[in-house]
Amino acid sequence: MRRIVLLFALLLTLTAAAQPRRVLFVGNSYTEVNNLPQMIANVAHSMGDEITYSSNTPGGCTFMQHCQNASMEMIVQGGWDVVVLQEQSQYPSFPQNQVENEVFPYAQQLVTAVYTHNPCAEPMFYMTWGRKNGDSHNAQFFPVLGTYEGMDSMLCLRYQQMAADNDAALCPVGRVWRMLRTEHSEIELYQSDGSHPSVAGSYAAACAFYVMLFHRDPNGIGYDAGLDATDADNIRQAVRSVVFERLTEWQRPQPEAQLTAQHVGNGDTVWFSYHCDHADTLLWQFGDGTEEAEPYVAGTTKMHVYADTGDFVVRLAARRHCMEAVDSTTIHVAASGTDPVGISVADKNRVVVYPNPTGDNATVVLDAPALLTLLTLEGRQLWRSHAPAGLTTIPLQLCPSGIYCLRIDNPAGTRTVTLVKVD
Repeated sequence: MRRIVLLFALLLTLTAAAQPRRVLFVGNSYTEVNNLPQMIANVAHSMGDEITYSSNTPGGCTFMQHCQNASMEMIVQGGWDVVVLQEQSQYPSFPQNQVENEVFPYAQQLVTAVYTHNPCAEPMFYMTWGRKNGDSHNAQFFPVLGTYEGMDSMLCLRYQQMAADNDAALCPVGRVWRMLRTEHSEIELYQSDGSHPSVAGSYAAACAFYVMLFHRDPNGIGYDAGLDATDADNIRQAVRSVVFERLTEWQRPQPEAQLTAQHVGNGDTVWFSYHCDHADTLLWQFGDGTEEAEPYVAGTTKMHVYADTGDFVVRLAARRHCMEAVDSTTIHVAASGTDPVGISVADKNRVVVYPNPTGDNATVVLDAPALLTLLTLEGRQLWRSHAPAGLTTIPLQLCPSGIYCLRIDNPAGTRTVTLVKVD
Protein backbone atom coordinates (compact mmCIF):
# COMPACT_ATOMS: atom_id res chain seq x y z
CA MET A 1 0.00 0.00 0.00
CA ARG A 2 1.25 3.49 -0.73
CA ARG A 3 0.04 6.93 0.27
CA ILE A 4 0.45 10.18 -1.65
CA VAL A 5 -0.63 13.67 -0.58
CA LEU A 6 -1.33 16.15 -3.38
CA LEU A 7 -2.00 19.79 -2.56
CA PHE A 8 -3.60 21.07 -5.75
CA ALA A 9 -4.13 24.51 -4.28
CA LEU A 10 -0.43 25.01 -3.61
CA LEU A 11 2.36 23.21 -5.48
CA LEU A 12 4.36 26.11 -4.14
CA THR A 13 7.93 25.10 -4.57
CA LEU A 14 7.39 24.04 -8.17
CA THR A 15 5.20 26.78 -9.59
CA ALA A 16 5.57 29.88 -7.42
CA ALA A 17 8.20 31.64 -9.54
CA ALA A 18 6.27 31.07 -12.78
CA GLN A 19 2.86 31.79 -11.25
CA PRO A 20 2.87 34.67 -8.73
CA ARG A 21 0.51 34.16 -5.83
CA ARG A 22 -2.44 36.56 -5.85
CA VAL A 23 -2.99 37.80 -2.30
CA LEU A 24 -5.74 40.02 -0.90
CA PHE A 25 -5.04 41.77 2.41
CA VAL A 26 -8.11 42.63 4.50
CA GLY A 27 -7.21 44.54 7.64
CA ASN A 28 -6.40 47.97 9.04
CA SER A 29 -3.42 50.09 10.06
CA TYR A 30 -1.37 47.13 11.36
CA THR A 31 -1.27 45.93 7.75
CA GLU A 32 -1.07 49.41 6.21
CA VAL A 33 1.84 50.77 8.31
CA ASN A 34 5.23 50.29 6.60
CA ASN A 35 3.29 48.91 3.60
CA LEU A 36 3.43 45.32 4.83
CA PRO A 37 2.10 43.81 1.56
CA GLN A 38 4.94 45.39 -0.42
CA MET A 39 7.47 44.33 2.20
CA ILE A 40 6.24 40.73 1.81
CA ALA A 41 6.61 41.10 -1.96
CA ASN A 42 10.19 42.34 -1.49
CA VAL A 43 11.02 39.41 0.79
CA ALA A 44 9.54 36.96 -1.70
CA HIS A 45 11.38 38.54 -4.63
CA SER A 46 14.70 38.13 -2.83
CA MET A 47 13.97 34.39 -2.75
CA GLY A 48 12.98 34.18 -6.42
CA ASP A 49 9.25 34.09 -5.61
CA GLU A 50 6.58 36.63 -6.50
CA ILE A 51 3.23 37.85 -5.22
CA THR A 52 0.75 40.28 -6.67
CA TYR A 53 -1.59 41.88 -4.18
CA SER A 54 -4.46 44.20 -3.44
CA SER A 55 -5.55 45.45 -0.05
CA ASN A 56 -8.29 47.20 1.87
CA THR A 57 -6.91 48.44 5.19
CA PRO A 58 -8.81 51.44 6.63
CA GLY A 59 -7.56 52.48 10.07
CA GLY A 60 -9.28 50.67 12.94
CA CYS A 61 -11.51 48.64 10.62
CA THR A 62 -13.19 45.57 12.15
CA PHE A 63 -14.31 42.30 10.60
CA MET A 64 -17.89 43.50 11.01
CA GLN A 65 -17.13 46.56 8.89
CA HIS A 66 -15.19 44.54 6.31
CA CYS A 67 -18.30 42.42 5.78
CA GLN A 68 -20.07 45.56 4.56
CA ASN A 69 -17.36 47.49 2.70
CA ALA A 70 -15.11 47.10 -0.32
CA SER A 71 -13.35 44.10 1.20
CA MET A 72 -16.37 41.90 0.67
CA GLU A 73 -16.70 43.18 -2.88
CA MET A 74 -13.06 42.33 -3.58
CA ILE A 75 -13.48 38.84 -2.13
CA VAL A 76 -16.60 38.24 -4.24
CA GLN A 77 -14.75 39.28 -7.40
CA GLY A 78 -12.68 36.10 -6.99
CA GLY A 79 -9.36 35.04 -8.43
CA TRP A 80 -7.38 35.09 -5.15
CA ASP A 81 -4.92 32.43 -4.05
CA VAL A 82 -4.77 33.70 -0.47
CA VAL A 83 -6.96 36.12 1.50
CA VAL A 84 -5.31 37.51 4.64
CA LEU A 85 -7.73 38.55 7.40
CA GLN A 86 -6.64 40.90 10.22
CA GLU A 87 -9.14 42.03 12.86
CA GLN A 88 -8.96 45.35 14.72
CA SER A 89 -6.02 45.11 17.14
CA GLN A 90 -8.02 44.93 20.40
CA TYR A 91 -11.31 43.19 19.59
CA PRO A 92 -10.14 39.55 19.68
CA SER A 93 -8.66 40.06 23.17
CA PHE A 94 -11.97 41.11 24.74
CA PRO A 95 -14.09 38.83 26.98
CA GLN A 96 -15.31 35.62 25.38
CA ASN A 97 -19.00 36.53 25.14
CA GLN A 98 -18.14 39.84 23.47
CA VAL A 99 -15.82 38.15 20.98
CA GLU A 100 -18.45 35.54 20.22
CA ASN A 101 -20.90 38.30 19.33
CA GLU A 102 -18.65 40.92 17.72
CA VAL A 103 -15.78 38.99 16.11
CA PHE A 104 -16.39 35.30 15.43
CA PRO A 105 -19.59 35.62 13.34
CA TYR A 106 -17.94 38.13 10.99
CA ALA A 107 -14.75 36.09 10.70
CA GLN A 108 -16.98 33.23 9.60
CA GLN A 109 -18.80 35.43 7.07
CA LEU A 110 -15.51 36.50 5.50
CA VAL A 111 -14.12 32.97 5.28
CA THR A 112 -17.40 31.65 3.87
CA ALA A 113 -17.26 34.32 1.18
CA VAL A 114 -13.66 33.40 0.39
CA TYR A 115 -14.52 29.73 -0.13
CA THR A 116 -17.75 30.51 -2.00
CA HIS A 117 -16.19 32.82 -4.55
CA ASN A 118 -12.61 31.47 -4.55
CA PRO A 119 -13.02 27.70 -4.05
CA CYS A 120 -9.30 26.97 -4.16
CA ALA A 121 -8.18 30.00 -2.14
CA GLU A 122 -6.59 29.81 1.30
CA PRO A 123 -8.05 32.06 4.01
CA MET A 124 -5.24 33.08 6.39
CA PHE A 125 -5.77 34.88 9.68
CA TYR A 126 -3.13 37.43 10.73
CA MET A 127 -2.41 36.91 14.43
CA THR A 128 -1.36 40.29 15.78
CA TRP A 129 0.41 41.11 19.07
CA GLY A 130 -0.29 42.54 22.48
CA ARG A 131 0.38 46.23 23.01
CA LYS A 132 3.77 47.03 24.50
CA ASN A 133 2.38 47.65 27.98
CA GLY A 134 -1.04 46.03 27.61
CA ASP A 135 -4.39 47.71 27.07
CA SER A 136 -4.77 49.89 30.16
CA HIS A 137 -8.05 51.43 29.00
CA ASN A 138 -9.86 48.10 28.70
CA ALA A 139 -8.10 46.43 31.62
CA GLN A 140 -10.64 48.05 33.98
CA PHE A 141 -13.29 45.85 32.34
CA PHE A 142 -11.12 42.77 31.67
CA PRO A 143 -8.05 42.78 33.96
CA VAL A 144 -6.04 40.25 31.95
CA LEU A 145 -5.53 42.99 29.34
CA GLY A 146 -3.50 45.06 31.80
CA THR A 147 -0.18 43.54 30.68
CA TYR A 148 1.43 42.72 27.35
CA GLU A 149 1.55 39.05 28.27
CA GLY A 150 -2.14 38.92 29.14
CA MET A 151 -3.33 40.76 26.06
CA ASP A 152 -1.01 38.83 23.77
CA SER A 153 -2.15 35.49 25.17
CA MET A 154 -5.80 36.37 24.59
CA LEU A 155 -5.09 37.41 21.00
CA CYS A 156 -3.22 34.17 20.36
CA LEU A 157 -6.04 32.08 21.82
CA ARG A 158 -8.78 33.82 19.84
CA TYR A 159 -6.94 33.76 16.52
CA GLN A 160 -6.23 30.06 16.98
CA GLN A 161 -9.92 29.50 17.60
CA MET A 162 -10.91 31.46 14.48
CA ALA A 163 -8.51 29.46 12.32
CA ALA A 164 -9.67 26.13 13.75
CA ASP A 165 -13.37 26.98 13.47
CA ASN A 166 -13.11 28.13 9.87
CA ASP A 167 -10.70 25.68 8.19
CA ALA A 168 -8.21 28.49 7.75
CA ALA A 169 -4.46 28.98 8.04
CA LEU A 170 -2.95 31.18 10.73
CA CYS A 171 0.13 33.38 10.36
CA PRO A 172 1.47 33.59 13.97
CA VAL A 173 3.12 37.01 13.85
CA GLY A 174 2.23 37.61 17.50
CA ARG A 175 4.16 34.45 18.49
CA VAL A 176 7.22 35.67 16.56
CA TRP A 177 7.05 39.01 18.35
CA ARG A 178 6.79 37.24 21.69
CA MET A 179 9.97 35.25 21.04
CA LEU A 180 11.79 38.39 19.93
CA ARG A 181 10.65 40.31 23.01
CA THR A 182 11.94 37.48 25.19
CA GLU A 183 15.22 36.66 23.47
CA HIS A 184 16.11 39.90 21.64
CA SER A 185 14.69 42.77 23.64
CA GLU A 186 17.23 45.07 21.95
CA ILE A 187 15.09 44.94 18.79
CA GLU A 188 12.38 47.59 19.03
CA LEU A 189 9.25 46.14 17.46
CA TYR A 190 6.90 49.04 18.29
CA GLN A 191 6.48 52.60 17.20
CA SER A 192 6.38 55.24 19.95
CA ASP A 193 2.65 54.63 20.52
CA GLY A 194 3.42 51.14 21.87
CA SER A 195 0.91 49.65 19.45
CA HIS A 196 1.81 49.96 15.76
CA PRO A 197 4.81 48.10 14.33
CA SER A 198 8.19 49.63 13.72
CA VAL A 199 10.03 48.65 10.55
CA ALA A 200 11.53 45.74 12.50
CA GLY A 201 8.07 44.69 13.66
CA SER A 202 6.71 44.76 10.11
CA TYR A 203 9.78 42.90 8.86
CA ALA A 204 9.08 40.12 11.35
CA ALA A 205 5.51 39.97 10.00
CA ALA A 206 6.72 40.00 6.38
CA CYS A 207 9.13 37.10 6.93
CA ALA A 208 6.42 35.12 8.74
CA PHE A 209 3.95 35.67 5.91
CA TYR A 210 6.56 34.67 3.35
CA VAL A 211 7.04 31.33 5.09
CA MET A 212 3.28 30.77 5.29
CA LEU A 213 2.78 31.66 1.62
CA PHE A 214 5.68 29.70 0.13
CA HIS A 215 6.61 27.15 2.83
CA ARG A 216 10.32 27.93 2.49
CA ASP A 217 13.11 28.37 5.03
CA PRO A 218 13.53 32.10 5.81
CA ASN A 219 17.30 31.72 6.29
CA GLY A 220 17.83 32.46 2.61
CA ILE A 221 15.92 35.76 2.58
CA GLY A 222 18.16 38.41 1.04
CA TYR A 223 16.02 41.48 1.77
CA ASP A 224 16.44 43.15 5.18
CA ALA A 225 14.24 46.29 4.89
CA GLY A 226 17.23 48.49 5.77
CA LEU A 227 17.62 46.97 9.22
CA ASP A 228 20.89 46.25 10.99
CA ALA A 229 22.16 42.95 9.58
CA THR A 230 22.30 41.30 13.00
CA ASP A 231 18.77 42.39 13.89
CA ALA A 232 17.43 41.19 10.53
CA ASP A 233 19.12 37.82 10.99
CA ASN A 234 17.78 37.43 14.53
CA ILE A 235 14.29 38.18 13.24
CA ARG A 236 14.63 35.57 10.50
CA GLN A 237 15.86 33.00 13.04
CA ALA A 238 12.83 33.68 15.24
CA VAL A 239 10.56 33.23 12.22
CA ARG A 240 12.33 30.00 11.38
CA SER A 241 11.83 28.66 14.90
CA VAL A 242 8.21 29.75 15.37
CA VAL A 243 6.79 29.41 11.86
CA PHE A 244 8.92 27.28 9.55
CA GLU A 245 9.80 24.53 12.03
CA ARG A 246 6.16 24.30 13.16
CA LEU A 247 4.54 24.87 9.79
CA THR A 248 1.96 22.10 10.06
CA GLU A 249 0.69 23.68 13.28
CA TRP A 250 -0.23 26.89 11.46
CA GLN A 251 -1.47 25.48 8.15
CA ARG A 252 -5.13 24.71 7.66
CA PRO A 253 -5.88 21.00 8.12
CA GLN A 254 -4.88 18.86 5.16
CA PRO A 255 -7.12 15.98 4.01
CA GLU A 256 -6.03 12.48 4.95
CA ALA A 257 -6.88 9.15 3.31
CA GLN A 258 -6.52 5.64 4.73
CA LEU A 259 -7.88 2.72 2.70
CA THR A 260 -8.08 -1.00 3.54
CA ALA A 261 -9.61 -3.86 1.54
CA GLN A 262 -11.57 -5.65 4.24
CA HIS A 263 -13.22 -8.61 2.54
CA VAL A 264 -13.53 -10.37 -0.78
CA GLY A 265 -16.55 -12.68 -0.92
CA ASN A 266 -17.57 -15.19 -3.57
CA GLY A 267 -14.57 -14.16 -5.65
CA ASP A 268 -16.02 -10.86 -6.90
CA THR A 269 -17.37 -8.66 -4.07
CA VAL A 270 -14.94 -6.44 -2.19
CA TRP A 271 -15.64 -4.42 0.95
CA PHE A 272 -13.39 -1.47 1.79
CA SER A 273 -13.01 0.37 5.06
CA TYR A 274 -11.59 3.89 4.98
CA HIS A 275 -10.87 6.88 7.18
CA CYS A 276 -10.52 10.37 5.70
CA ASP A 277 -10.02 13.19 8.20
CA HIS A 278 -10.64 16.76 7.00
CA ALA A 279 -12.31 15.60 3.77
CA ASP A 280 -15.78 16.34 2.46
CA THR A 281 -15.82 14.49 -0.88
CA LEU A 282 -14.36 11.19 -2.07
CA LEU A 283 -13.43 9.90 -5.52
CA TRP A 284 -13.16 6.13 -5.90
CA GLN A 285 -11.29 4.51 -8.78
CA PHE A 286 -11.68 0.74 -8.55
CA GLY A 287 -9.05 -0.25 -11.10
CA ASP A 288 -11.55 -1.85 -13.48
CA GLY A 289 -12.42 1.36 -15.32
CA THR A 290 -15.21 2.43 -12.98
CA GLU A 291 -15.21 5.56 -10.82
CA GLU A 292 -17.59 6.90 -8.21
CA ALA A 293 -17.75 10.26 -6.41
CA GLU A 294 -19.61 10.71 -3.14
CA PRO A 295 -19.69 12.83 0.03
CA TYR A 296 -17.50 11.58 2.84
CA VAL A 297 -19.42 10.07 5.76
CA ALA A 298 -17.27 8.91 8.66
CA GLY A 299 -17.67 5.37 9.93
CA THR A 300 -19.04 3.87 6.72
CA THR A 301 -17.72 1.16 4.40
CA LYS A 302 -17.72 0.75 0.63
CA MET A 303 -18.62 -2.24 -1.56
CA HIS A 304 -17.64 -2.90 -5.17
CA VAL A 305 -18.49 -5.90 -7.34
CA TYR A 306 -15.92 -6.87 -9.98
CA ALA A 307 -17.02 -8.41 -13.27
CA ASP A 308 -13.56 -9.80 -14.01
CA THR A 309 -10.82 -11.58 -12.09
CA GLY A 310 -7.24 -10.43 -11.67
CA ASP A 311 -5.23 -7.76 -9.85
CA PHE A 312 -6.74 -4.27 -9.45
CA VAL A 313 -5.22 -1.07 -8.06
CA VAL A 314 -7.90 0.72 -6.05
CA ARG A 315 -7.40 4.46 -5.54
CA LEU A 316 -9.24 6.63 -3.01
CA ALA A 317 -8.91 10.42 -3.24
CA ALA A 318 -10.12 12.48 -0.26
CA ARG A 319 -10.75 16.11 -1.15
CA ARG A 320 -11.48 19.41 0.57
CA HIS A 321 -10.99 23.00 -0.65
CA CYS A 322 -9.06 21.85 -3.75
CA MET A 323 -6.63 19.87 -1.59
CA GLU A 324 -6.39 16.15 -2.07
CA ALA A 325 -4.94 13.15 -0.28
CA VAL A 326 -4.71 9.80 -2.03
CA ASP A 327 -4.33 6.26 -0.74
CA SER A 328 -4.24 3.15 -2.89
CA THR A 329 -4.08 -0.60 -2.45
CA THR A 330 -3.82 -3.57 -4.78
CA ILE A 331 -6.36 -6.37 -4.47
CA HIS A 332 -6.62 -9.77 -6.14
CA VAL A 333 -10.02 -10.99 -7.28
CA ALA A 334 -10.19 -14.68 -8.09
CA ALA A 335 -12.95 -16.79 -9.59
CA SER A 336 -15.85 -18.22 -7.59
CA GLY A 337 -14.68 -20.94 -5.26
CA THR A 338 -12.05 -18.80 -3.55
CA ASP A 339 -11.67 -17.77 0.04
CA PRO A 340 -12.32 -14.23 1.34
CA VAL A 341 -8.88 -12.93 0.34
CA GLY A 342 -8.99 -14.27 -3.20
CA ILE A 343 -6.63 -17.23 -2.69
CA SER A 344 -7.42 -20.43 -4.60
CA VAL A 345 -9.07 -23.07 -2.42
CA ALA A 346 -8.66 -26.10 -4.64
CA ASP A 347 -6.98 -27.91 -1.75
CA LYS A 348 -8.93 -26.28 1.07
CA ASN A 349 -12.48 -26.25 2.32
CA ARG A 350 -14.84 -23.43 1.29
CA VAL A 351 -15.61 -20.59 3.76
CA VAL A 352 -18.22 -17.90 3.13
CA VAL A 353 -19.12 -15.19 5.69
CA TYR A 354 -22.14 -12.92 5.28
CA PRO A 355 -23.32 -10.21 5.65
CA ASN A 356 -20.04 -8.33 5.99
CA PRO A 357 -20.18 -5.54 7.11
CA THR A 358 -23.08 -6.34 9.40
CA GLY A 359 -25.21 -4.40 11.83
CA ASP A 360 -26.18 -7.56 13.69
CA ASN A 361 -24.75 -11.07 13.75
CA ALA A 362 -22.90 -12.70 10.86
CA THR A 363 -23.17 -16.18 9.40
CA VAL A 364 -20.32 -18.44 8.36
CA VAL A 365 -20.83 -21.26 5.83
CA LEU A 366 -18.42 -24.19 6.21
CA ASP A 367 -17.89 -27.20 3.96
CA ALA A 368 -16.28 -29.09 6.86
CA PRO A 369 -16.20 -28.78 10.67
CA ALA A 370 -13.85 -26.12 12.08
CA LEU A 371 -12.84 -24.39 15.27
CA LEU A 372 -14.02 -20.76 15.11
CA THR A 373 -12.45 -18.00 17.23
CA LEU A 374 -13.64 -14.37 17.27
CA LEU A 375 -10.85 -11.92 18.20
CA THR A 376 -10.36 -8.18 18.54
CA LEU A 377 -7.63 -6.59 16.41
CA GLU A 378 -5.47 -6.62 19.55
CA GLY A 379 -5.83 -10.41 19.74
CA ARG A 380 -8.27 -10.59 22.68
CA GLN A 381 -10.57 -13.61 22.39
CA LEU A 382 -14.29 -12.75 22.46
CA TRP A 383 -15.90 -16.06 21.48
CA ARG A 384 -14.88 -19.60 20.54
CA SER A 385 -16.86 -22.57 19.24
CA HIS A 386 -16.47 -25.90 17.41
CA ALA A 387 -18.72 -25.50 14.37
CA PRO A 388 -20.13 -28.23 12.14
CA ALA A 389 -20.29 -28.11 8.37
CA GLY A 390 -23.07 -25.83 7.24
CA LEU A 391 -24.29 -22.59 8.83
CA THR A 392 -23.00 -21.12 12.11
CA THR A 393 -23.95 -17.73 13.63
CA ILE A 394 -21.09 -15.44 14.68
CA PRO A 395 -22.29 -13.45 17.76
CA LEU A 396 -21.57 -9.82 16.88
CA GLN A 397 -24.89 -8.38 18.03
CA LEU A 398 -23.57 -7.16 21.38
CA CYS A 399 -20.16 -6.07 20.08
CA PRO A 400 -19.50 -2.37 19.54
CA SER A 401 -18.98 -1.15 15.99
CA GLY A 402 -15.47 -1.85 14.77
CA ILE A 403 -13.29 -4.40 13.02
CA TYR A 404 -12.85 -7.97 14.27
CA CYS A 405 -11.02 -11.11 13.14
CA LEU A 406 -12.60 -14.53 12.72
CA ARG A 407 -10.04 -17.33 12.81
CA ILE A 408 -11.01 -20.65 11.19
CA ASP A 409 -8.98 -23.75 12.12
CA ASN A 410 -9.61 -27.06 10.34
CA PRO A 411 -7.47 -29.93 9.01
CA ALA A 412 -6.82 -27.96 5.82
CA GLY A 413 -5.10 -25.19 7.79
CA THR A 414 -5.80 -21.83 9.45
CA ARG A 415 -7.17 -18.74 7.85
CA THR A 416 -8.64 -15.44 9.10
CA VAL A 417 -11.54 -13.34 7.86
CA THR A 418 -11.99 -9.67 8.75
CA LEU A 419 -15.47 -8.86 10.06
CA VAL A 420 -16.82 -5.31 10.12
CA LYS A 421 -19.55 -4.40 12.63
CA VAL A 422 -21.43 -1.18 11.94
CA ASP A 423 -24.17 0.60 13.90
